[in-house]
Amino acid sequence: MEYAILFGLFTALMLIGTPIAFCLGISSLATVMYLELPPVVVFQRLSAGISVFTLMAIPFFIFAGDLMVRGGIAARIVSFAGSMIGHVRGGLGQVNIAASTLFGGISGSAVAEAAAVGGIMIPQMKARGYGADYAVNVTSMAALIALLLPPSHNMIIYSISGGGRISIADLFTAGIIPGLLLALALSVTAYVVARQRGYPTEPFQGFRRVGHHFLNAIPGLLLIAIIFGGVRSGIFTATESSCIAVLYALLVTVLVYRSMSFADFVHATQQAVRTTAMVLLIIGMAGAFGWLMAYLHVAQISLDWMQSVSDNPLIILLMINIVLLVLGTFMDMSPLIIITTPIFLPVVAAFGVDPVHFGVIMILNLGIGLNTPPLGPVQFVAAAVARISIWEAMRSVWPFYLAGLGVLMVVTYVPALSLWLPSVFR
Repeated sequence: MEYAILFGLFTALMLIGTPIAFCLGISSLATVMYLELPPVVVFQRLSAGISVFTLMAIPFFIFAGDLMVRGGIAARIVSFAGSMIGHVRGGLGQVNIAASTLFGGISGSAVAEAAAVGGIMIPQMKARGYGADYAVNVTSMAALIALLLPPSHNMIIYSISGGGRISIADLFTAGIIPGLLLALALSVTAYVVARQRGYPTEPFQGFRRVGHHFLNAIPGLLLIAIIFGGVRSGIFTATESSCIAVLYALLVTVLVYRSMSFADFVHATQQAVRTTAMVLLIIGMAGAFGWLMAYLHVAQISLDWMQSVSDNPLIILLMINIVLLVLGTFMDMSPLIIITTPIFLPVVAAFGVDPVHFGVIMILNLGIGLNTPPLGPVQFVAAAVARISIWEAMRSVWPFYLAGLGVLMVVTYVPALSLWLPSVFR
């Protein structure tokens, strides 16, 4: 009965539109009361869930991303990408993906990337004859690259959800090749769709112009090297790197670019505080929910059931991927990582899957869910920028969606794509 209360009440509340944090909290409280445990347990686990030092990296990375968007770093990265590959067929779509790859290594957030790059690229694409649905689909799928490249705060959440024993530096490194592979797959798809629709090319601006845009973008691009190099070399931790990212973003936007006004700083601070509050509330509530799952031995039950179905790791990974894809269609990424990691990590570990490899699989899988209605926050952001309905965009997203699924399958069944680069740095 306790399982029915925990999962049934959670599902019922979510179906009637209750905010996800309250779904987690109410179902946890109801289950605790049914089990005749002290209700204060829920609030203790909530507090413990957000009282983790490593989590301090999340608000600082969010703040750094907001500062970079409002300070013009994203715009300069887009200009640099455009000067390099804007002359390819469907050039603005290629620019969109290249800019997302570069900016993704700075923001670490798919929603932030869709808002920043989409806010610049989507109006330009529409003005130059590209379909609004094409612009939205390229933007929303390319935004997922940010989830795999450092400093992805979802990888930090995964590390904490795995008990804090999974190296964040290894996770940051492991996502690089899969992230670039996703960028390549989306670029090929964007090119094919652009040819089918007859979209135009942009004139090549010349190498002098490329060099000019590159010099303008260098201060922003250096942040990628600072974050990754510092964490990977052990000079500073992921939490310390997030603070450095904020200071560096302020220095670049105020002293180098001189594009950050006081009003922009205030707006970026307010937005970072709102986003952080929402994220940490969800993480805290999910912590209580996850503790209950551990108390009820959900992970062991899941392992026993999956072993009864198959003892083939390939089949187990396929089953987990399907479950995560389904869950990702109606639940946000952060709580899903916190809830499902304690369930599935012991399962895959029993079948010999490396936890770093599984982290990359989970992040990419749940990222695809961010583009899948009824939730689909990244798709909603891009559609809102383009001023079209989510359903209009979804009608033509399938080539890009299939490209993402194809990369997911390759990453799942070729562990070396995730594990080779971390092994080089050890």
